[in-house]
Amino acid sequence: MKQTTSFYSWIIVAMLWIVAFLNYLDRILITSMRDPIVTDFNLSDAQFGLLTSVFLWSYGFLSPFGGYFADRYSRKKVIVFSVMVWSVVTLWTGFTTSFQEMLAARFLMGVSEACYIPAALALITDYHKGKTRSLATGLHMSGLYAGLALGGLGGYIAELWGWRSGFHVFGIVGIVYSLILLYVLKDHKSEPAEVTEEEQTPKISLTGALKVLFSEASFFILLFYFAILGIVNWLVYGWLPTFLKDHFNLNLGEAGISATGYIQIGSFIGVIAGGILADRWTRKNNRGRLYMLIIGFTLGAPFLFLMASTNVFTIAIIAMLVFGLARGFNDANLMPILRQVADGRYIATGYGFLNFLSTIIGGLMVYVGGALKDAQVDLSIVYQVSAVAMLLATWSLFAVKLKKNNV
Repeated sequence: MKQTTSFYSWIIVAMLWIVAFLNYLDRILITSMRDPIVTDFNLSDAQFGLLTSVFLWSYGFLSPFGGYFADRYSRKKVIVFSVMVWSVVTLWTGFTTSFQEMLAARFLMGVSEACYIPAALALITDYHKGKTRSLATGLHMSGLYAGLALGGLGGYIAELWGWRSGFHVFGIVGIVYSLILLYVLKDHKSEPAEVTEEEQTPKISLTGALKVLFSEASFFILLFYFAILGIVNWLVYGWLPTFLKDHFNLNLGEAGISATGYIQIGSFIGVIAGGILADRWTRKNNRGRLYMLIIGFTLGAPFLFLMASTNVFTIAIIAMLVFGLARGFNDANLMPILRQVADGRYIATGYGFLNFLSTIIGGLMVYVGGALKDAQVDLSIVYQVSAVAMLLATWSLFAVKLKKNNV
């Protein structure tokens, strides 16, 4: 049957693009404001790393539940709730007066943001079927890149107006936008022909999700792959501004925007190109999306190693662009691949479990990165080891088995 994509399906992507932008900007502002925050609260590098780690741990532990609520009840309600709460917490972060209070704020931000990504990607892929699924997913994920890139401006914001002002402004923006979403978003209603026989059972339960998801060997492979990706991504998010500042003698603002800007440019190109190419390739080959993802990090991981090894900033810029391209290929295609692996009733829950393992391990490694830096272990070594692990995890995806339906 010929599939059509409605205009409202693209409205969904556009509205959620803004949410994705705020999602990552709010969480990443802190990494490019390291120096004034460390000075304000008199923190060690390990303590500063813990601010990101505690966010990731709470985010990770709650992700499966956020995904389950989206599957069980309403994607729309989960998204609106998530945006409202994390925006309030962002506003509060700008008023914190102690390290302990900031830790509490970062913990609550993780709890609230855990609900968003699984619900949003599930809603987008509910509306977008085979011929636009990777492109729509990729366009949404480009909002994350924009948030990451502008999050790097946190260093300049801190220098000009103080580190607290950014949290105040973006917290208020998010609160207002959550009210707009309440009136614009609609949950997708599946046509009978779109529902598979196994998905016709109306009962959605967490125990059922666990049983079904973890009966698939390919789901375990995706978990392993996404865990390594989480380690690499959060070492980049958490410590790349510091690495570039120390390694190439940049100032705070230059390091912050360089750490996010170049990777996000590559990611934006990758997510669009990777989405379009994967959608076309999958029409001819069921494994097209999987191959796009594998190609991405087979190229990107060695360039991450190169970035950590060179003393020439121009070469590091090129390496960051290629690594970003690979990450874009991944982000456009991971959720569509999950749709080809997991039971359609538990898509948001399944992505929540991927987020769970990825962020728990990633959060631990952000803290370890700070502890290693305190112990005088150069961050270049940390990035080199991560690049090798990323390459091996990528090649494990050749063992994933995909369903032929729902591509």
